[in-house]
Formats: sequence, structure tokens, C-alpha cells
Amino acid sequence: MAIWWIRRDLRLTDNLALQAALSGGGAFVPVFVLDPHLLAKPAERRQAFLFAGLRALAEDLRALGSGLLIRSGDPSEELPRLAQELGGLPVFAEEDASPYARERDRLVGSRANLKLLPGVGGQALGAVLKADGTPYTVFTPFSRAWKALPPPTLLARRPLSLPTLPALASDDLPDQPAPAEFPAGEQEAQRRLDAFLDGPIYAYKENRDRMDLEGTSALSPYLRFGMLSARQAAQAARGAWLSAPTESARAGAETWLNELIWREFYLSILYHFPRVLTESFVPAGKLILWRTAPLDLAAWQSGRTGYPVVDAGMRQLASLGWMHNRARMITASFLVKHLLVNWQEGEAWFIRQLVDGDPASNNGGWQWTAGTGTDAAPYFRVFNPILQGLKFDPLGAYVRRWVPELTGVPDRYIHTPWEMPAELEGAASCRVGVDYPLPIVEHNLARERVLAVYQQAFQR
Repeated sequence: MAIWWIRRDLRLTDNLALQAALSGGGAFVPVFVLDPHLLAKPAERRQAFLFAGLRALAEDLRALGSGLLIRSGDPSEELPRLAQELGGLPVFAEEDASPYARERDRLVGSRANLKLLPGVGGQALGAVLKADGTPYTVFTPFSRAWKALPPPTLLARRPLSLPTLPALASDDLPDQPAPAEFPAGEQEAQRRLDAFLDGPIYAYKENRDRMDLEGTSALSPYLRFGMLSARQAAQAARGAWLSAPTESARAGAETWLNELIWREFYLSILYHFPRVLTESFVPAGKLILWRTAPLDLAAWQSGRTGYPVVDAGMRQLASLGWMHNRARMITASFLVKHLLVNWQEGEAWFIRQLVDGDPASNNGGWQWTAGTGTDAAPYFRVFNPILQGLKFDPLGAYVRRWVPELTGVPDRYIHTPWEMPAELEGAASCRVGVDYPLPIVEHNLARERVLAVYQQAFQR
């Protein structure tokens, strides 16, 4: 007899919290609590994806004879109340890394019999440590240690049937459709994983940075809400590596596994150093003299910087609530290094817009780009958005998809439309400075400015 408290593990396959809740037999109550603290944060697309995922999970539960209970309110009050209502049942849930989640769980655990199990990552939170018991702050040794831990040999099986849900008062889920690009639910997650394993994973190393190709798994929203088990994803990557037909294919599978481990690394950083959500990890990062530039920030947010690859990324984000990972790096670098705007402004914008927005990965990615975090990019690395576009969108297909004003611009000028001769603007139906903006900052001047500011902060 137990309560399964669902948080970000919207699946029936390989769910250790679900398995533990079922192990004792008897009454079984799957519950999701609509937490006003979390729902008050502006993240319309991500919440819509969550609600659609919960509806899909409810259907899966009903198909096995159970159902999904919905309660609204502070979990530290609602879970103990539900447990008492059911005669003091234990509550099983999947652990989480964020400071809010850990404090929430501490409060629930002080008033109910809460049992937390691994599952948010491929390894348990806090499991990957140095020999002296301290956490890693550099990715490569963390990755080696992560891979050295025993992988799960068997995934927890999806149950074939479930006990009937007791008659209990239940609230309604908000009726928001999922983003069209990302149908929610475990079945869609499994379909996408299978499609990725059926070939694209083997070309992942070569194609993952190409914004004009479908070279990534696009599984991040499903991992974010546990519609796909992180353990299953890692096991699939290892399996693809072992069965790869060529060295190149093996490198593709290994590269994808490393990307999954980056997610684990950032979870570990947040778990051990929760202060990263409010400040730079390295002390020098707190000394950077950022600009207050609301017009530049607005131009970046709306995809009107005058740099096509940057604008394409930001408009993809606005349209889909998702962005190609290379585009995330380019757009983040542009805000921080070219516009010298605080990385926390970008972090807040991304977490509001992204369907897959996750505090650990989002913060880790932004601090890496800004050079203020663990294992971060050197502060003197400044992406050239023109060269990035030429390398990772060579014919401009990605730019033309998301910046339609540039559709008719010849390939030669697709990443530098301001260099297009006036006589070509008519044929391209694009007057630079009118139909599409001129660059809001010149690359070389921006680079000189940011290096001077960073040098002042990092060499004090």
C-alpha cells in the first residue's frame, strides 16, 4: 500500500519510485500535485507540455486499471494530508536536484513517510564523487567516473496491470494543448528514441552541430519530464556503441552518451553547489562589469540583431520553445560576449521559453558560455557568428527557415547580408536596414570590448 508521488517522472517504464510503490501490494495511489509556486513562474509552453504529458500518463494508468489523482496546493501540506487520509501510507517519489525541490521534499518528509529513489539521472544524485568524497567540478574526470560506475543491467519493467484507484476527490488538469512540435507522453518518447537509434545516432558526431540537418535526437523535453528514463537513454547509447558497425558509427553513439553525461554533470553541480542558480560559480565572474542595455536585450530576444544565425536561433526558440544546441551556444555567446549583457538575463529568458527548460542544464550551459561556471569555456573565447553560420549552416537553410526576410538572399551573403550589393537587394526582396536590420554591434569592436572587461575581472 503506497502513494506514488509523480513529479518529473511521467512514465511507467523503468521507474524506480513506481516500482517501489507497487512492491508492497495493496492500495496504490498515483498523484500529481499542482504546485502554485512552480505554476506561477512564466513558462507557458513547458507547462502545456507537462499537462499534456500528465493527460497521456493518466490514459496509460487507466488502461492498466488505475488512474491519476490530481491535487492542488503546497505539496508539503497536500501529500501529508493525502497520506493521513489513506491511513498513513508511505509516499514514494523520484529524487530531484534543485534547491526548491530538496527543501520541498524535506518539508514533506518531516510530516509524512517519504522515500526518495534515484531516477532523474542515469546515476543517483551524489553517486559520482572523487576518491576523497568531494564532487567533481570538471567534466572529463566526472565523465570517466560516471562511466566507471556499474550500469543498470535490467531496467524496471512496465507493469502489466495496476490496482484500482480508490475513490478520492481529484482536481482537473489545466486544458492546454502540448506544443505541436513535441507531442507529449511516454509513447512519443519511446518512438523518438527508437527512430534515433535506427540510424541517426551513428552519424551524431558528424551531424549534431549542423543546424540545417536533423542530426539530434530532440529528446530533451522528454528527458526533462521523465517521459523517457535517463537510465534507458544511457543504456541505449551504450548498446548502440557496442553494436556499431564502424568506428565512425561507434564515435557517434559515444558522443551522444557524452552529451547525456553532460546533463548528469550539471545535475551534480546543482546538487552540490545550489548557489549557482543565483551567482557565478567562479569568484571572478561576480566582478564582470555588465552593460545595462535593454534595447540590445530586446533585439536579441526578438531575433533582430542583424546577425542571421543569431536571429534564426532566437526565432526558432520563439516559434517552437526549443532551439538546436549549437544555436543555443551561438545565441548565448552573442548576448554575453557581443552585447556584454549579464548571462543571468539570458538564463531567465531561456528558462521561460524552453519546453525542455531545466534549471541544472540551463544554468550550466549559460555559465559555461559566460566563462563563469565549472569547467567553463575560457573567457577569451568569443564565437564569431558569421563563421559559426558558415560552418554549421553552410548554405543558409536554417537561416532561411527562421528568418524569411532573407529567403532570397544569395548564399554568398546569407550570413553577411549587409555586404550584399545594392543592385542585388531588389532581386532578393530584402533591403538591409529596412526589411532586415543592420548588425547592432560590429564583431571586432565587440570582441575587443568584452576581452578588456573580462580581463579586468579575471586578472584582478
